Amino acid sequence: MNFTNRLLACAALLLLGASVGQVRAQAPTPVSAPPEAASPLKVVKIKLGSGRVAGLSDGVVASWKAIPYAAPPVGPLRWRPPQKAEAWRGVRPAGKVGAICEQDYNSADNGVGPLPKSEDCLTLNIWAPAAAKRAPVMVWIHGGGFINGSGTAALYDGDALARQGVVVVTLNYRLGRFGFFAHPALSEGPRPEMSGNYGLMDIIAALGWVRDNIARVGGDPGHVTIFGESAGGVAVNDLMVSPLARGLFTRAIVESGLGREGAYGFAQAQEAGRAVTAKAGLLNPTAEQLRALPAEAILKWGALDLMKGEGPMIDGALLPMRPADAFAKGLEAPLPYVVGWNNLEAPFPPALAELMMSASPRFSADLKTRLQQAYPSPQAYADNVASDLLFVEPGRNLAKLHARNGHPTFAYQFSVLPTAATGLKGTPHAAERQYVFNTLGASPWPTDANDAAQARTVSAFWTDFAKAKPSFGLDWPAYSEAEQLLEFTNAGPQVVVAPRLEALKILESLQP
Repeated sequence: MNFTNRLLACAALLLLGASVGQVRAQAPTPVSAPPEAASPLKVVKIKLGSGRVAGLSDGVVASWKAIPYAAPPVGPLRWRPPQKAEAWRGVRPAGKVGAICEQDYNSADNGVGPLPKSEDCLTLNIWAPAAAKRAPVMVWIHGGGFINGSGTAALYDGDALARQGVVVVTLNYRLGRFGFFAHPALSEGPRPEMSGNYGLMDIIAALGWVRDNIARVGGDPGHVTIFGESAGGVAVNDLMVSPLARGLFTRAIVESGLGREGAYGFAQAQEAGRAVTAKAGLLNPTAEQLRALPAEAILKWGALDLMKGEGPMIDGALLPMRPADAFAKGLEAPLPYVVGWNNLEAPFPPALAELMMSASPRFSADLKTRLQQAYPSPQAYADNVASDLLFVEPGRNLAKLHARNGHPTFAYQFSVLPTAATGLKGTPHAAERQYVFNTLGASPWPTDANDAAQARTVSAFWTDFAKAKPSFGLDWPAYSEAEQLLEFTNAGPQVVVAPRLEALKILESLQP
């Protein structure tokens, strides 16, 4: 296994499951500032390209949920690019979220959302200021290792962000082998379609829907920020380098989105798909036979093997190369870009990081010694080397490359942690989400007035970036050779130099 795949193997352990915070949470009722008294909800109807919908408004924020942005990918449309949603007659109720996409359901994961689950899941949700006119738009791409999660979780409720003057869109996209699966049978025919990266195709289709419809709720289709966390951050980086996504967004935010992950080429992905179906007893299936399988049978094939490079694949059309390679060649979208990480993403032992590093031909006993000495103490090395290898160095690399290519770039480290999160040495993977959305009621830990203050601050930075406020650059220094970033702490945001910089430079030297 090469160095890149070993990096992915370790990352998969983190991305495939619940966040560290979710695993360790004691699940008492969170405490936050009391909400303002809500006005009675009123039905608000709008006309979209496919028909009329009826959402709800409290007079400040209006919302419309479970809006189809593509046709249900079921039956003959399974494992096909998303098709246009059919128009409907009358007024479609849009007051409740729709089904989550097919997955092994984990009710303990606060990023998943409520049942039911279904292949008929390609819907999105909108929150908009009631009086919005050409407001900036923020489109959220959820994480979950490309195998779980949804845009319907209470964690991702867009109400608090919309109250800051932006239109918020959350969406579902196909997951697991429904969303990322290649097989020779699916590429046959006189007019073969693009195949494999169905989940990414869904996200691009949703962005196309936003372009065509968001003005109807007061959003500006020419002012769209995409933002995502974990696998959602990986997807944002993929969209940054996808020719098919070009022009569909104008800004991007990546939260803990790796940055040096491996990926199968399309031919490799097809062979992996053939092996999966053969193991299930389908030695030479046709496309019709595959599409006729029950959803539960496909779930039994097992999760995507991110350790081998399954998931988003290099198909030459939607994804021509890895983001790190595209950024290095200056081929990414020339847009304002935020990239960051949490200050203790991965609680893996240093031995595992050393095993990954040993796959690099540049790794040696001398380099290991120099790396250990670059940390302030042996304990700091033990605590941070895995996170630095998987998240911090790759994120810093993308920030450096994007800035070098002449594009506005901002980096951050998220270090806010509730006092109730005892036993943790730092802020773990995924723990920033409830602050970004200001949805502390969905936090896995109890929160207090200081958490509420930090959530207001963090969410304001995100919405200010989406608004392209002139004051933004003064508050958050652009990434440059000075390597300054913004660290969000329990005492508020602070401008600092990238952490453990000498160690990060050594880790960078291990890359192919």
